[in-house]
Amino acid sequence: MFSRLVQTSSRQGEILEVVLRNGWDFMRRLLTGGKVDEPKLPPPAVLRNILVDLGPVYVKLGQLLSTRPDLLPAEYIDALSTLQAEVPPVDWAEIEVVLRKQFSQPLEEVFASVNYMPVAAGSIAQTHYAVLKDGRAVALKVQRPGLSAVVEQDIALIRLMARLVAQTDFGQYYDIVAIAEEFAEALRNELDFTQEARYTDQLRQNLSGTRWFDASQLVVPEIYWEYTTDKLVAMEWLDGVAVLSAFPPISAAEGVVDLQRREEISTLLLRAFFQQICLDGFFHADPHPGNVFYLKDGRVALLDCGMVGRLDPRTQQLILELVLAIVNLDAQRCTQLVLQLAPPIQPINRVKLETEFDRLLRRYYSLNISQVNFSKLVYEVLQIVRDNKVRVPGNLGLCAKAIANLEGIARSLDPNFNIPNKIRPMMTEVFQRQIVGEAPLIALLRTVLDVKNLSLQSPRQVELLLDRVTSETLQWNFSIREAEPMRRTVDSAANRVSFSIVVGSLIMGAAIISANTQSSQVYWVSDVLFAAASFLGLWLIISILRSGPLR
Repeated sequence: MFSRLVQTSSRQGEILEVVLRNGWDFMRRLLTGGKVDEPKLPPPAVLRNILVDLGPVYVKLGQLLSTRPDLLPAEYIDALSTLQAEVPPVDWAEIEVVLRKQFSQPLEEVFASVNYMPVAAGSIAQTHYAVLKDGRAVALKVQRPGLSAVVEQDIALIRLMARLVAQTDFGQYYDIVAIAEEFAEALRNELDFTQEARYTDQLRQNLSGTRWFDASQLVVPEIYWEYTTDKLVAMEWLDGVAVLSAFPPISAAEGVVDLQRREEISTLLLRAFFQQICLDGFFHADPHPGNVFYLKDGRVALLDCGMVGRLDPRTQQLILELVLAIVNLDAQRCTQLVLQLAPPIQPINRVKLETEFDRLLRRYYSLNISQVNFSKLVYEVLQIVRDNKVRVPGNLGLCAKAIANLEGIARSLDPNFNIPNKIRPMMTEVFQRQIVGEAPLIALLRTVLDVKNLSLQSPRQVELLLDRVTSETLQWNFSIREAEPMRRTVDSAANRVSFSIVVGSLIMGAAIISANTQSSQVYWVSDVLFAAASFLGLWLIISILRSGPLR
């Protein structure tokens, strides 16, 4: 099997060599059919090095994995999160070839100037500064040349590895094949830059009009669609630096520290992501420090919207309540909400789950609210969920990762910043708005109208009910989902018992006739009864064996 895989392509051979070199013990047991209950991942740093050695596509896979704390422990999430920007840039000569293919006219007719040195380099693309002929400054995000040629080969190998891991209990429970397909789709989406441009436009529109923060202080770059293709995104140039470069941690800061401005930025980001997650249901899923910029004009910018998360209204409501339950250290409510968010696919010990939540949250009872590391607490909740075999939807993992990144930035800006303390008043306001609605008067009038309609219809409905009761035409129909399989099982058992009685009766009858009758004229009756009993007995035995193994 190994030799056949290596011979399929030099790319797969190269990848397999790296993987097997770093994780040979586990792979040897898989490839030889050995019993493996759960894959033993290499240490976080080793796994990170494997992904770096495998190339840009696997760096992107590592970045995707770093957004899934529902699948990996916190130490792996931290190690993979460092994959964000450590990729050498591609030479301008290769980038220029890609750029020229995106336009029908020469580059000189489109751009007044292009900076050949990239301002940023990632696993999928790198960004260059340029000026259009009309004088607008743009950021050109250009896809790495030749990348699409190897992506499908890499996806094929990811699927193969997923099928191997799917042979284990771990792989079957977490449906590793489905997760591999999810990652494959995400990788393909990363190669279509028009989709990232659409995400950017939607996020910009959602945040442009809001009552939760000053929209003029938070900016998402404008997309220039006339210069955007599936391999190129042209967007508004935002002049600034990464927010933690502008505001380094206080311990490393020099001179006077502007604590008030740091708190303002942290609160702005918190409110912006609270709106994205809890109100819009569409959020930037990777707000690591390199994607949050502090501009020269004092505004804050969100960049790189290639990875987003979506939440339906029901999930948003449950997440709000779960956050409130975690903040209030309510283990029982936390258990109820987790099971509503992620219904278990197999029976679980609910008492054990609640006990572990209670044990976890009890550690925080004696702490002041400002001492609570909220993202760490969320990760510990997810760890308990994983340990109890509850499969968390991927969008919740993205949400948890976004919260962790956000708190990391906020605490670097302001060590005294605390998410639970800031989020409570916002959640209270959201719950109030959900109760009374956006327009309280209209909601009240609608409720009065519903009550009026109910009051007019109720007497007639009661009259019809009483009429059917007195005329004895009322029938009650009950449908119990689990009763039908039980009824069929009982009927089958009763039928087999009946057949057994009939077979026994035939045998006894034949034996009595054979013992007390000497006449040959009726002796044949005994043979017929024995034959019938044998046929029915054989049929009953076959039926029992076909119904399942004997226990």
